[in-house]
Amino acid sequence: MSQRKKLAKNKLKKFLQLEEYLHVKQPSLEELKQGYVLKGKWKQDFFQNQNPIVLELGCGKGEYAFSLAKKYPKKNFIGVDIKGARIWKGATDSLNDNMINVGFLRIRIDWIESCFAKEEIDEIWITFPDPQIKKRRANKRLTHPNFLKRYQNILQKRGRIHLKTDSQFLHQFTLDVITEEGHLLHDSSNDIYNDKKSREHMDIKTHYEKLHLEKDLPITYLSFSLK
Repeated sequence: MSQRKKLAKNKLKKFLQLEEYLHVKQPSLEELKQGYVLKGKWKQDFFQNQNPIVLELGCGKGEYAFSLAKKYPKKNFIGVDIKGARIWKGATDSLNDNMINVGFLRIRIDWIESCFAKEEIDEIWITFPDPQIKKRRANKRLTHPNFLKRYQNILQKRGRIHLKTDSQFLHQFTLDVITEEGHLLHDSSNDIYNDKKSREHMDIKTHYEKLHLEKDLPITYLSFSLK
């Protein structure tokens, strides 16, 4: 069997497993248009508690959602990404660890308002997203004003948004958006591991992040609330 066929077979196996995972939701666009059954009901129907809900947008393998859920058992975490083969890793790890405060949602992020009700989310993490450097793709950046308006419709008032990225370009772009839109900046660093400021989440590092740190590349961080 060729390497390509092996990869395709492995991906298919992961997709089939995701279908069986109760803590992974994969609604179709049609389901969302009809009114998603979990919208406004994530706490009671999915997590079966009343703890705060934190999203990791563009979660990839779900490393941050998984690690934050371990660190904060009194909060609920949902990793959101469109790539099922990536979500599979975090979903499988959390299942193997019998974790009850983490789930995964496989959707496009621009569908986010169809999945959550007004003020249903307490906090948002955006970790190492594609910076979409080309000007014509600016509206694809996850901190573009168009996306922030979507988040505002589901986020608690003054709920924090965290951006962690290796892209100085995206860091500065987001700072500019915060200033221009009049949002509230809480914290900013161009080099989070060398600015001598202690932050409670600094012990959580993704595989991708560790590779950058090994090359002495700075990791940036922003925390802000929407006006």
